This record gives sequence, C-alpha cells and structure tokens, in this order.
Amino acid sequence: MGKLCELIELSSKVQGQLFTALNLTATQGGTYGGIETLKGRLLPWLGNTFLASGANVSQDTSLSLMKESIDKDREMSELKSKHDEDVLRLEVELNATMGELKDTHTQLNDSQAELTKTKTETGGDMLASEEEICILRADLRIARDDAARYRRQLNVIGDFEREIDRLRSEVNILRSEKEIEQDCLIRVRSRSPSPIRRRSPSPIRLRSLSPIRLRSPSPIRLRSPSPLRRSFSPTRADLTNSIRHSRLVARFNDLYAVDRLDMQDRLRRYVDDDEMVKRIIFISVCESFHVAKMAYRSFRLRARKFLSPIHRGPISLEDTVSDYIVRNLDLYDVEKSVDDVIRSMNVNPKISFPPECEFALLSPFIREVCRVAYEMQALEPSLDIPLATDGELMSEVKYRRSYDSEFTAPLVAFHVWPALMEDNSVLIKGECTTRRGARSRSRSLSPRRRLY
Repeated sequence: MGKLCELIELSSKVQGQLFTALNLTATQGGTYGGIETLKGRLLPWLGNTFLASGANVSQDTSLSLMKESIDKDREMSELKSKHDEDVLRLEVELNATMGELKDTHTQLNDSQAELTKTKTETGGDMLASEEEICILRADLRIARDDAARYRRQLNVIGDFEREIDRLRSEVNILRSEKEIEQDCLIRVRSRSPSPIRRRSPSPIRLRSLSPIRLRSPSPIRLRSPSPLRRSFSPTRADLTNSIRHSRLVARFNDLYAVDRLDMQDRLRRYVDDDEMVKRIIFISVCESFHVAKMAYRSFRLRARKFLSPIHRGPISLEDTVSDYIVRNLDLYDVEKSVDDVIRSMNVNPKISFPPECEFALLSPFIREVCRVAYEMQALEPSLDIPLATDGELMSEVKYRRSYDSEFTAPLVAFHVWPALMEDNSVLIKGECTTRRGARSRSRSLSPRRRLY
C-alpha cells in the first residue's frame, strides 16, 4: 500500500507538471504550440474519464507518444538551429548594410567637400574670368584707339603726300615763271638802246633786284630812268600774277572737289548729321579766309615798316612791298593761323562736335585753305569770299543749289561752299542749300548809324 501511494503521489506530481506544461504551451501557442494535438487527443481522452477505474493505456499509444515527442524535439531543434542561422545571417547582413551605410555616408561627405571645393574654385575662376574679360575689354579699347590713331596718321601721311605733290607742282610753276622772266628780260634787253643795255645789270641781277641795290652810286641808276626803261621794269609780283592767279583758282576748285569730300568722309565717322558736317566745313573755310586776311595785313604792315627807310628807285613803295611779299610767301606762319581758326570754331554757336573729338581733326584741310587764302591776298586784284549768313535771299549769281535743296525756296538754309569774288564780281560760284521755312536774317543796322 505504501508503494501504491507513492506511485499515486508521483503520478499526481507528474500530472501537475504535465498540465502546467500543457497550460503554458496552450497559452503561448505560435510555432511551438500544440493546440491541434490537445484538441485531437487530450480533450477526447478527458471526455472518456481517463481517471476512471480499470482504464489503462495501450502500448501503441505510448510508443506513438514517444515518437511524436522525439519528432517534436527534433523539429524544435531544427527550427532553433534554423532560427539561429537566420539570426546570424541577418546580423551579418545588418553589419554589411551598416558598413555600406558608413561607406555611403563617407562618400557623401567626400562628395560634399569636393562640391564645396569645386564651388570655391569655380567662384575664383569666375572672378578671374571677369577680371580677364575686363582686361581684354581694356586691351580692345586700347587697340581700337591705336587703330584710330594709326588711321589718322595714315590720313596725315596722305595729306603729306598731297602736300608733296602740290609742292612739286609749285616748283614746276616756279620754273616756268623763271623761264618766263628770263624771256621777258631778254626781250627787255633786246628793246633797250645799246648804251643802256651795256650798262644794265645781268638778267639774274635784274630779276633779284631789291630796294637796297637801288642805292648803288652808278650815275645811270641815280638819275631818273627814261620812260622807255620804266615801262619795261616789271616786278616779280607783276610777272607772276597771272600764273599765280590761275594756279590759285585751280587749287580752290581742287579744295572744293577733292579735299572737301575727303574731309566730309572723315567727319561722318564722328558726326551723324550731314548738315552739321557741311556747316563745319563751310565755317572752317570762312574762318580760314578771315584769319589769313588778317595775317596778310599784319605782314604787309610789317613789310612796309621795314622797307620804307631803305626804299629807293623808280618803283613805288607799295609795289616794292607787294614784290617782297610774293618773294617771301614761305614766311607765312600757317600753324598760328590754324590754331586761331580752331579757337574761333570752338566758340562758334552754330556748330558742335562730339566730346571725344576735337576740331583739330580738320587741321590739314584748314592749313591748305589758309595757304590758298593768304596767297590770294597777294594777287592784284586780290581774291576773296563774300559774306554769307543763314536765311539770306538766294542769289543765283553767287551760288548754285545743292542736290537736296528745295528749288522753289527763296531763302538759304545753310551754305556748303563759299563763292570766289574778284573786284565785286563772281569768279567761281559757291554752293548752298535752300529750304522752305528757313529763318530770314534780321535787318542789319545802317552804315551811317553809330552806336555809343
């Protein structure tokens, strides 16, 4: 009985532990749960009152239970090992992913640093590029200025070449004048009586005769010359007057036909208004004639003052002064006249010039006009240009209309080129532009009215 009681106690303990395990297993469930087994075997067994007397378990049932238990244990071990392997694999993959993430983060930091460095270098390159662009622009501006200066120098060289051609033509003219004078002297010697011809000076001395040489103590020269000899003693100015007249008239035409057009092309590079270009050229010609006339009068007064104390002989003082001026035309200070013309043009309210340029651009043209005007004053009679004002009545005698004029308009809008006058008669017509609506000039004061 004691042994039986022990067995019952042991079986009750085992049953308690079994039910505890079953309770835990049924409560947890999941992969390791046995709810299906409990439903399929334990519940029917409990329903058959397994505690009833005389109930026993067959041997097959115990073996199947042991087999199932072993299978379950094996499955559990396999599942556990598989779970461990999965955990290890996941940990390895997690570590690899973390490493890749760290590498990606490092690469991102490196890329960001390179981007910042590239931005800095690009900013510096952009600043350097802007500085280079500014430098290149300055170099381009300097190159353009140099090109313009070289172009002006080329124009000046062209002016010098034209001046050389003009001087060569003048030399040829002077040679022809020399031949004409020699022929005249030969004719004078052939027409003079033999005694006078033997005592007359050589042709060279007669051609270069000056007032100082007239004071020679020769008896023939101290006595008043005969009417025959006085009539055949022309001065250099008288001998060359017609030749100089023709040459200056031709040169005046060249100034209008060639030099004026060249200067217009040069001015159009800086001035867009064609009317202003023509006004500038016309005013430069008028101012050049005015300054040249003043310079001629001043030089004539100085020459008369110089020659009056030493003047002797049959030739009048005025003829001697004129001959002295013709012989010394190269003493004319043309550069001073050019400066005076430019100074007058700078204060003229009718014309304007761009601020980056000056009227000194017209210096070669003004120089030629001043020389021609100065030599025209040495002619007998002298050549001059008439007074011209905007809005005056169109004179068909003095001017011809330009191609862009309104031919029915009676008033002058502006002048293009002055006329050339000789003894109040028109020698060469000028050119002007007539337009309707041109403002007429106000009536000038009477010459008899004096202002105080």
